[in-house]
Amino acid sequence: MMLTSMRNSTWIYRAAFVAIALALLFFKMLPLGSIAGDWPGPDLMLCLMLAWVTQRPDHLPTGLIALVVLTEDMILMRPPGLWSALVVLATEFLRARSALTRELGFAAEWLLISGVMIAMLLAYRLVFVVAFMTQPGFGFAFAQTVGSILMYPVIVWLLRVVFHLRKPSTGEVDAMGRRL
Repeated sequence: MMLTSMRNSTWIYRAAFVAIALALLFFKMLPLGSIAGDWPGPDLMLCLMLAWVTQRPDHLPTGLIALVVLTEDMILMRPPGLWSALVVLATEFLRARSALTRELGFAAEWLLISGVMIAMLLAYRLVFVVAFMTQPGFGFAFAQTVGSILMYPVIVWLLRVVFHLRKPSTGEVDAMGRRL
């Protein structure tokens, strides 16, 4: 009985993630506040994925992350797969360090996430430079990254309050008996 409820809760969390991702994508597509020269908003989808993987890496499989970001790439007409690949690499980097981030305080975790976001920005822009593609100014992209870094604690707080997501405790196992 307990095993079934744990498996079902994982699927509920995955469905909630997809619903939130679709809502964020819908609001990103709306023409709200599109005044030239305005400050870019933070990438809430990226914050959500990095926070979720940091808090509960067992709830978001790599394929689901790739599918959601690839869908976002297609709808927002970004180069298909580039941002998806970077997000998957970043989430897998964090997933591989889940035992380390479990022991870190929030300030160290935030610093780690900040470094990951900046590395993603630089890698994305490097690929654009190598491929001779036009891209928005660095200041615009950097402002969005800084906004995302500043929004990360809010997203973590919301995940903890609304979804009761918390880092797994030492020795906790998932529904299949694997250590988290």
